[in-house]
Order: sequence, then structure tokens, then C-alpha cells
Amino acid sequence: MAAGKFVVLMVMVALMIEGSRAMTLCDMNDEGLEACKPSVRQPNPVDPSPECCKALKGADLPCLCSYKNSVWLGTLGIDPKLALDLPPKCKLQMPSVC
Repeated sequence: MAAGKFVVLMVMVALMIEGSRAMTLCDMNDEGLEACKPSVRQPNPVDPSPECCKALKGADLPCLCSYKNSVWLGTLGIDPKLALDLPPKCKLQMPSVC
């Protein structure tokens, strides 16, 4: 548990240090992440937009799967289950590591 809190703290510090720099996550840039946000946030997620699916096609899906149990996604307002539901909705094959 302490290790998880440490990771969250380090991510938050890194984000503060980076300031206005664009964020990337598993080969998804800030624009792609923003396009997918409405589909991975509660209480009323929507189907992924074409822009979101395009971003997912270029993403490192095994890397994204590695975050499925991470508290880090919650700090960004991302529901991990909704995030894992996106690739099939975009007609993408889920990696076996998920």
C-alpha cells in the first residue's frame, strides 16, 4: 500500500514539475486522452468518439492494461473498467495481458 501511495505522489510531483508540457500515456498524447475522457468518466460515460478510437489505434494497449489496477487513473478521474471497455468498442483486439 505504501508503494502505491509513493507512486501516486511521484506522478503528482512529476506533473507539477512538467507544468504546461503535454502529457502522454502509453503513446496517447494529451489530445487523444482528452478525446477519450467522456468515455471513461462516471456517472454518464458516452460511446468513444472517432477521435478517441483513432488515438487508441496508435496507443500501446498492453501498456494501458498495466494501469488497470492503478490508483493513478482514479486521480485523473478515469474509471479503469470503462477504460478497458474502450478498445472493443473501437473494434480493436484486446491484448492477452489484460
